[in-house]
Amino acid sequence: MVLARDLDPSASPLDYYGYELRRLREGAGLKQSQLGDIIYCTGSLIGQVENTKRVPTRDFSERVDAALGTDGHFSRLVGLVLRSVLPTWFQAYAEMEARATFISTFQSQVVYGLLQTEAYAKALLSVEYSGRVDEIVAARLERQRILARETPPVLLVVLDEALLHRRVGGREVMREQLAHLLTFVERPWVQIQVMPFSVGEHTGMTGSFTLLRFDRDPDLFYTESYDSGHMTANPPVIRERSLGYARLQADALSPEDSALLIARVMEERYGDQCGPEERAVA
Repeated sequence: MVLARDLDPSASPLDYYGYELRRLREGAGLKQSQLGDIIYCTGSLIGQVENTKRVPTRDFSERVDAALGTDGHFSRLVGLVLRSVLPTWFQAYAEMEARATFISTFQSQVVYGLLQTEAYAKALLSVEYSGRVDEIVAARLERQRILARETPPVLLVVLDEALLHRRVGGREVMREQLAHLLTFVERPWVQIQVMPFSVGEHTGMTGSFTLLRFDRDPDLFYTESYDSGHMTANPPVIRERSLGYARLQADALSPEDSALLIARVMEERYGDQCGPEERAVA
């Protein structure tokens, strides 16, 4: 059992969450084990969350709200908590991404975070965050909630064909990921295009980037390197990259042809029946 300790609720969103969980649990006259029984987890897990040893998930928060009758208190708070566990250099971008009304992105290496499956994200993030991959994955999935809003942002995505072939997490994970991309075909606010190998050189070969547009704030350009992100509202940069993105869209396959290519790669490279080369590395 994790022993209780004093928390400074102003220290961080995670500290505030733990402080509130213990305060409201005790106010309801419940022990950690009793609350755990109600929400189908161990009392030890309750203690770990209360003492900031574990980061709560959205599912955990929703069950706590239901058990304690807290009217969505923890469900609202968990978004701040999960954003706070993102890498420090990425947090500013995540905040602006959540406010954007238009998101235009070119990705040359991996599927854009808002479109990743949980298994794909876990395989990808375990390379750098093996000690806390679950909380980082939870934070990435939390970012995706903006696509479920009543009025979600318009999301325009150009993916290099190479990332469809780059095996992340194994054949089943990739098949699930490509199938997930195809689910966005019927969503009017999401457009996915693939930059095919046949195009050759193109304006995105210098690297991945994202453009954010807002109702009232200036546009932003964002790019990142190994362990840092760069964001700017410099007008000449925005103009240059906006033109570059328009060229990428023009060179890429249409959304319809892109979906056909994704489906073909999914079946030929990651399907249940694969060739000798695929069986050798599956």
